[in-house]
Amino acid sequence: MIEPILLAAARVSTFLGHRPLTNASGFFFERDALPETAVFHAFTPAHLCAPEERVEVGSSLLIVGFPLGFHDTLHHMPVVRRCVLASAFGLRFKGEGYFLTDARTHRCTSGVPVVLRASTDDAALGGLPWKLLGVHSARLDAGSRDRDMDEALGPNTAWYADILLTLTEG
Repeated sequence: MIEPILLAAARVSTFLGHRPLTNASGFFFERDALPETAVFHAFTPAHLCAPEERVEVGSSLLIVGFPLGFHDTLHHMPVVRRCVLASAFGLRFKGEGYFLTDARTHRCTSGVPVVLRASTDDAALGGLPWKLLGVHSARLDAGSRDRDMDEALGPNTAWYADILLTLTEG
């Protein structure tokens, strides 16, 4: 049995002819009809957290993707990294459209889903029992640190997933 969250992630590659250039990660988000014969899972608006849903600081989250292009090359499956919620969810960090996570991340993970296991067996979630909290963006460095004395702080930014509703409006 393959964990459904692994079928929601997509590896993105660019090529110049037959020469590979870059790797990235992405995921499927469905607003209207997808082909019935497709074998993948897609997040839907039902997977987004409602404003009244509480996600506690320190909650264990996952990011699912292809860091540095790394993946199961036989089955072409992504890998999962554990992270924690590092800022108040719902309170947009610095008034921006993102929240913070704490995780070890690498290039090629921008665009991966940041998910929380659904607390109930919600039929609206179909075979994908995860809440889509955000879309991983980048590492954020504290601009006030002394680069010679202090290690990088290393939090990550994740765009709130509700941006997908705006981006996919038809």
